[in-house]
Amino acid sequence: MALDLYPAIDLRDGKCVRLMQGDYARETVYGDDPVAQAQIFAEAGAPWIHVVDLDAARSGDPLNRSVVAAIAAGVDVPVQTGGGVRTVEAAQALFDAGVARVVIGTAAVENPALAEQLTSAGHAVAIGLDGRNGKIATHGWETETDLEVVAMAKRFEDLGVAAVVVTEIARDGTLEGPDIEGLSAVLAGTTIDVIASGGVGTVAHLRQLAELNVGGRALAGVIAGRAIYEGTVDLAEGLRACLGEGKQ
Repeated sequence: MALDLYPAIDLRDGKCVRLMQGDYARETVYGDDPVAQAQIFAEAGAPWIHVVDLDAARSGDPLNRSVVAAIAAGVDVPVQTGGGVRTVEAAQALFDAGVARVVIGTAAVENPALAEQLTSAGHAVAIGLDGRNGKIATHGWETETDLEVVAMAKRFEDLGVAAVVVTEIARDGTLEGPDIEGLSAVLAGTTIDVIASGGVGTVAHLRQLAELNVGGRALAGVIAGRAIYEGTVDLAEGLRACLGEGKQ
């Protein structure tokens, strides 16, 4: 089963960074030219590029919107972006900037009608469902809730969204492997496309996700960041693994 690999560019102060388990105090800076990084990913054959405005995720202020626009203009592959998208206007500004699909997290969890407003206007939307042990966290992962990830995913099944992006925060940035159990639960409990995020550290992890099948349902995509930046996943090899090629 082919799996779309989304190399990730997380933006903070205009730089490419990664946070460990969503902790803003545990940041690694990987580069100060996000556009050049996006071009490297596109030239390697990535079918999508996933961009997150970490500043906006925390504050709601689109501090990196001009950088997102520059990335979208600088590559020929579609860009999926999120972080702090809490209004129709904020989403529209990203579409106007050339983004192909907007990811809405906190705002969609708190107000699912926002997603419906955008999809009914013909926009491509994904829902970011970020969880700790199956429970949703919002506002840049800093606010815990009692909402279940699977139940929340089901709420969006009939609202025309393209996918849910499911992140297990405890795994994010750790390279220790994806949350197969949690992802399986979402696949089993919903009909919506699922994009996995968090924990990918090796090509074997990508192969495991590509082969995951629950009741005939497979993942639609996977987001990887730190593993690519630190070289534990070679992007070209990872792309082949997501296509079911190059298996040992």
